[in-house]
Amino acid sequence: MDAFKAVINIANKQTNLGFGLVALLTAGGEQMFSNVVFKCPCNQLNFIYGLVFLLVPALALLTLGLILSKKTWKLVTGLCLRQEKVCGSCGQARYLAKVLFQISTMGLVAPVTWIAVALLNGVFTECAMTGTNTTLFNNHLCKGREKEADCIKELHTFPCRKDGAVPKDVREEVLLTLRAESQVLGWLLVASIILSHLVLTCVARCWSPVSYLQLKFWRLYAQEESSALDSQSTEHARELAKRNVKSFFSKTHPEDIHTPSKQDWEQVSSLYKYRSKKGEQHYSNLHRFVETGIETQDGLMRNSSIKSTESHHHTPAALGFVDDGQAALGLV
Repeated sequence: MDAFKAVINIANKQTNLGFGLVALLTAGGEQMFSNVVFKCPCNQLNFIYGLVFLLVPALALLTLGLILSKKTWKLVTGLCLRQEKVCGSCGQARYLAKVLFQISTMGLVAPVTWIAVALLNGVFTECAMTGTNTTLFNNHLCKGREKEADCIKELHTFPCRKDGAVPKDVREEVLLTLRAESQVLGWLLVASIILSHLVLTCVARCWSPVSYLQLKFWRLYAQEESSALDSQSTEHARELAKRNVKSFFSKTHPEDIHTPSKQDWEQVSSLYKYRSKKGEQHYSNLHRFVETGIETQDGLMRNSSIKSTESHHHTPAALGFVDDGQAALGLV
């Protein structure tokens, strides 16, 4: 278990390795499903059964990817209370569209990998396509073959390798044709994924507001800040809980433990928006909050303005990692 956690931590720190780990686990899951779980019924349910195994797991992986994304919850949490501000500004709407695109890009890694591996394997496709009721496609598979009429009639039984009126070599030829077509689609999908990733990465890097080394440093800072914030939040919550429990049982006045206010939490919890103001170099909302904070009479830090969370400045795609520790488009 400790070794597994170590691998996950390394993957979180290396974006490319994280993508590779997700793809590897997805491919392994597809192999397990196709070899152990999947059993083609070889009847009129072939098409629905094969399509369900091809698409439903991909949808589940997409949903899981969105759930596990910190950026998703930073965007959604409290959104209904900010509806007027969001809907009343075209700039905000465009910004939300860009954020949703980045979230979707990250979430599509696993489902697209599932579909690509499934197409290359061809098992799901064989089952699904032999169950179609499309005359044109069935003729495409059986036309010109021995016992053409029987081939069309018994097509749905081919994945189970059942004996019938159609010779075995004809059934194998049909299945090989289906698998070949499925693998061609799979390789085309893989090629399109690689090319799309390259294009999006180049575009994101081209519009990067910082240099390569600073972008790399920025990404490392975002990871370390997230880790430190989680650790410090856990410790602070533990101290506050212990103090309250102690005060409850001992009936004594609680010790002073300063906790950030609701306004403070809102400023550091919102999605990061890059500001190109000259002289400003903040690597996160927390960094901006600390740097622009002021000392009040009680000695506590308070942020002088909340305008930074309402700024219309967008965040370049190359800085998509700020809110979740991973680059959505610009990979380091």
